[in-house]
Amino acid sequence: MQRIRLRYTKRGRLRFTSHRDFQRAFERALRRAEVPMAYSAGFTPHPKVSYANAAPTGTGSEAEYLEIALTEHRDPRKLWELLDESLPDGLDITDAVEARTSGLADRLTASVWELRLDGVEPADAERAAAAFRAAETVEVQRRTKNGMRTFDARAAVVSLDALGPEALASRADRPTDKPCAILRLVVRHVTPAVRPDDVLSGLRAVADLAPPVPAAVTRLAQGLFDDETGTVTDPLAPDREAVTAAPADGHPRSGVADAAAATAPE
Repeated sequence: MQRIRLRYTKRGRLRFTSHRDFQRAFERALRRAEVPMAYSAGFTPHPKVSYANAAPTGTGSEAEYLEIALTEHRDPRKLWELLDESLPDGLDITDAVEARTSGLADRLTASVWELRLDGVEPADAERAAAAFRAAETVEVQRRTKNGMRTFDARAAVVSLDALGPEALASRADRPTDKPCAILRLVVRHVTPAVRPDDVLSGLRAVADLAPPVPAAVTRLAQGLFDDETGTVTDPLAPDREAVTAAPADGHPRSGVADAAAATAPE
């Protein structure tokens, strides 16, 4: 059985598709592309697809991940192209790699989000972000299936910054005649999960920042958070490195095996 890990996007109007909607669209794409999927056992077999930390409905994303299991070997690049052709525009496959390591979900420990606030002056957004960063705790409420829940939205936030004038001026999607602020947010994946809308609720609580229209939220990246650099790393990088290090037979050698191969007589 071969395992392939894919990175995909939710763009434009398709940011409003639910996770269930995406599952249906992706399974149809698998059938159109004639991918030799492995299936679960039991009375209702289903294709072996593992989804990892899907973005909330209504948010865009450049960094969603899933893993599929195949019964026959396929080239990841060709599979990427076939699936991308079979999906609607906005749901796009942007990367594919053969799984050579374990624990993809364990490497998704933080996300980078962009919050576009139309109708908000950049200076007001920066003041609100500074107030949020300065607070020790920021209690917000979210409605769950068990009723309203109160929790701290501050502890999980690693950074929250407003883009400067130079970055805003270079944005092609920024309206020229209306105020617009863009916040960049890095948040750890904790329990309970802290979402971008929770941070927006926190900005309203600490600085009375209330955008006149709903914020456009996009996940730019997710992966392991590097404490030394303060960045979120690519979760597929270990698989790419393992493929590069593998010999021609496709099976990575141990260090002992490599040493023996290097010293063996010709």
